[in-house]
Amino acid sequence: MSVTKSDPVHIDKNVLYEIGPNFWNIRVNFKMLAGLIDIGSHMSLIRLNNGKFLIINPVILNDQIRNEINRLTDNGKNIQAVIGVHPFHTLAFQTFYETYPNVEYYGTPRHLRRFTQIPWNGSLDDCNVRKKWEPEVEMRIPAGAEFINPLPESSNHFVSVFVFHRLSHTIHVDDTIIYGDHPSFLLKLIGFKHGTMAFHPSIKGPGLYPTVDAPFEFRDWMKNILKDWPFDNICCAHSGVKIGGAHQLVAELVNQAEPLFNKLSEKNRKKNPNNEIPPGNHPNMNVSGDECG
Repeated sequence: MSVTKSDPVHIDKNVLYEIGPNFWNIRVNFKMLAGLIDIGSHMSLIRLNNGKFLIINPVILNDQIRNEINRLTDNGKNIQAVIGVHPFHTLAFQTFYETYPNVEYYGTPRHLRRFTQIPWNGSLDDCNVRKKWEPEVEMRIPAGAEFINPLPESSNHFVSVFVFHRLSHTIHVDDTIIYGDHPSFLLKLIGFKHGTMAFHPSIKGPGLYPTVDAPFEFRDWMKNILKDWPFDNICCAHSGVKIGGAHQLVAELVNQAEPLFNKLSEKNRKKNPNNEIPPGNHPNMNVSGDECG
C-alpha cells in the first residue's frame, strides 16, 4: 500500500463543517461487525451560485444534522439535487428520499437498480448528467475499473465518482482514496496509520480490471485529475478530510504507487494472458481520454 504522511484535520461526527466557500462536509458513524468497528461515512453539501444546494452521498441523519440542513436549505426548499456517487453507499437513500421527496435524485446504475421506488432523474453513467452542474461542479469516473456492474459485490467497492467543487477547491471521493484521521481498528489491521493517504486496499484485488493496461489507465486518469483540477482539499469516506495541501499529497500518492501499478500489470499478464474483461462489465465507458468525449 502506497502511503504518504501528513496531519489530517479532525472533524467531530455529526457536525456540519465548512471545508471552504459553499462546501460543507458531515462525518457520521458507520459500524460494522455487529457494531464493534466504526469505519465512518460522510456526506457533502455544495451551494451553487444560484443559491441551490447539491447533496453528495446522503447519510442517515440525526435530528441535529437534519435541523442544520433545514436551516441552511430553507427546510429543503433550496436542495436542487441529491446525488449518490458510490455504487455501494446506498443505505441512507430511502430515508433521505422520505425526508426530501421533492428534489431531483441522481445515482449510479446500482442505485437505480436497487431503489426503483425513487423517481430518479438520471444516472451518473450518463455523460450529460455528470456535466449538468459544470463549470461549478465537475464529476469524473475513474478509468481502468468497473462502474456500472462492479463484481463481486461483497468486495469490489473501489470505484466512485470524483466530485470537484471549483470555488472551494475541494474534492469529494468515496473509498477510492483513503485519508486517515484516527483510523479504525479495521484499517489499522491492514497497516493504515493516522495521517496517511492510500488507495483503497481493493486496488490489489478486484478493484481494477484484471488486464495488463488497467493499472496504467487508472494511473493516467489520476494524473489527468491532478492536471485539470486545482484542488486544495479532499474529503474521503470512511477516513478523514485533508484541508490544504491535498493536491501535493495525492500527487505523491500516485507517484509512489508506480511500483504497485507495475506489479499489478505483471500479475494480470500472468493470470489473464488473454487480457479478458470479466463478463457483464462495461470497459469502454470511462477510459482515459474519453471522459464525456
